[in-house]
Amino acid sequence: MNYLKFDKSLMINLEQSLPKEMLRTNKSGAYHCTTIVDCNTRKQHGLLVIPIPEMNNENHVLLSSLDETVIQHGAPFNLGLHKYQGDCYTPNGHKYIREFNCEPMPKTTYRVGGVILTKEKLFISHESRILIKYTLVDAHSETILRFKPFLAFRNANALCVENSQTDRSYEPAENGISCCLYPGYPRLYMQFNKAAAFVYQPDWYKGIEYIKDQERGLAYKEDLYVPGYFELPIKKGESIIFSAGVGEVKPRSLTTLYNKEISMRTYRSSFYNCLKNSAQQFYLKQGKNNYLLAGYPWFKVRARDSFLALPGCTLAIGDQEMFEAIMATAEKAVKQFMATGEPDSVIQEIDVPDTLLWCLWALQQYAKETSIENCAAKYGKFIESVIDYIRKGKHPNLFLHENGLLYSNGKDKIISWINSARFGHPVIPRSGYLVEFNALWYNALRFAASLNTDEAHEIKADILNKLADQCAISFKEMFLNDYGYLFDYVDGNYADWSVRPNMLFALSLDYSPLDKKERKTALEVVTRELLTPKGIRTLSPKSHGYTPTYVGSPDERENAYHQGPARPWLMGAYADAYLKVFGFSGVSFLERMLIGFEEEMSNNCIGTISELFDGNPPFMGRGAISFAANVGEILRVLKLLKKYNHI
Repeated sequence: MNYLKFDKSLMINLEQSLPKEMLRTNKSGAYHCTTIVDCNTRKQHGLLVIPIPEMNNENHVLLSSLDETVIQHGAPFNLGLHKYQGDCYTPNGHKYIREFNCEPMPKTTYRVGGVILTKEKLFISHESRILIKYTLVDAHSETILRFKPFLAFRNANALCVENSQTDRSYEPAENGISCCLYPGYPRLYMQFNKAAAFVYQPDWYKGIEYIKDQERGLAYKEDLYVPGYFELPIKKGESIIFSAGVGEVKPRSLTTLYNKEISMRTYRSSFYNCLKNSAQQFYLKQGKNNYLLAGYPWFKVRARDSFLALPGCTLAIGDQEMFEAIMATAEKAVKQFMATGEPDSVIQEIDVPDTLLWCLWALQQYAKETSIENCAAKYGKFIESVIDYIRKGKHPNLFLHENGLLYSNGKDKIISWINSARFGHPVIPRSGYLVEFNALWYNALRFAASLNTDEAHEIKADILNKLADQCAISFKEMFLNDYGYLFDYVDGNYADWSVRPNMLFALSLDYSPLDKKERKTALEVVTRELLTPKGIRTLSPKSHGYTPTYVGSPDERENAYHQGPARPWLMGAYADAYLKVFGFSGVSFLERMLIGFEEEMSNNCIGTISELFDGNPPFMGRGAISFAANVGEILRVLKLLKKYNHI
């Protein structure tokens, strides 16, 4: 396929171009996100969106957009694009676009008469600064560029309206200005690498609309403040760099800064490189701590998602050092929770019952990638402390019963990754013995026992293996039903017969309580009823309540969230299970299943994978535009298949 390159015919057709979004990040929480025609369609879109820890744990849109205008012979040609009421798009700058290419950075080529102008965007790593490079490729007469900044200074999940509290003042900066619309916000510095004239002409642009929010049944109109505009001449062959950041920069350093950042980029020239680039966008460095964001544009750091995504987003792309850095931060947070019961200030949901189980799974992947010995030396004591914490019943909602199985109360609170809620209560109240909890627990016991290889630790290994033996017997009795698949959860006399993907973990993990025949039978059910080209359905079409499309009002979407839409990250467990049952003969089938994800590189948010997909054709992408667990697990599958192909 022609990776991340779109021609004029697509770009000028808003029905085709507006659904395609792009994302760039600084790996420290700040990002730039919009459509490939630079028309914002979500309230979370913006040229410069940054976290402001001093205010809260949310992202904030400072610079929403920047309208460029080409002026020749006194005639202005505005390259901007905004949506207003009545399906009105103006000033229709997209009609001048000739090409959009994302290698190695987003690059838009415009043609206005005899003028050919390119625009390239680049985020500076670990700095809240975006650079935009404009190059005048061709022009037959004197050319002037005008830049009009649209400012928001608001929470990324809120909207701005015209108000009298806005501070309209500005201060000169070298080759630009700085301003701050409201107290508590940092100053925004807008500068160029050459002298630019700033014309102070404050105004509000009212009624800008965001169609994605409108589709989701959310508030979707806002007013944006424009302080004025910059003007500067540009010659044929010349490049001008615009900088927007929360600190002043030396204009003469912008070219060097830009070139240095480009040299560190991964070209998104293949399926793997797209996913590698996307995986690194989830990295979040704050001081000495390293985290993994759950997704963009609205997710923060969530414990379960971090552990699910971590092996794929680090080890699968050869970044063992980043795995260890992120795990070091997570380990401190887990230890704090186990010691005091206090949650972490950054890592959300660390107190959810299955978080510790997914943490152990992530460490198991590390052991497979490095070695059992290395894992035991680095994480052995930590793994032992987590196992002991669970065994001794110290977790407030994870109880080890005499039958060797784990029990959690989920009737009134969310306890698993199936986490949709209404009015504070779970839409799907999974409670009691959950199938994936106990599959993970059995696997964790065997894994922990395998780390105790020397004679001094044989007694510990024996204890863990006996617990696992008991767990395996009870697991089959509890979950294996007469139709060959597994109950989703069992609580007292109630067994949930819904065909859901959680049974996959009993089939996929390195240590399974089921024999090969039992795993094969259950896998056939998953393949027949849950497998799609875009992941594994959250509920079988044959089960009661199947709702394949994630659309409508917030309540409608919340009800549908886990009632049928497919999740790509579950392909990791599916691939593990399929290869364990069919071995090398299953490789070609799994490779064919990945074709659906390669197609997604040029859909939705280009170069990455959406949070979820409809359970029925045409399997449209929905939800968050880029989801770490999806990217990580597909990367892990790619590496797994590569190993099989080299056997």
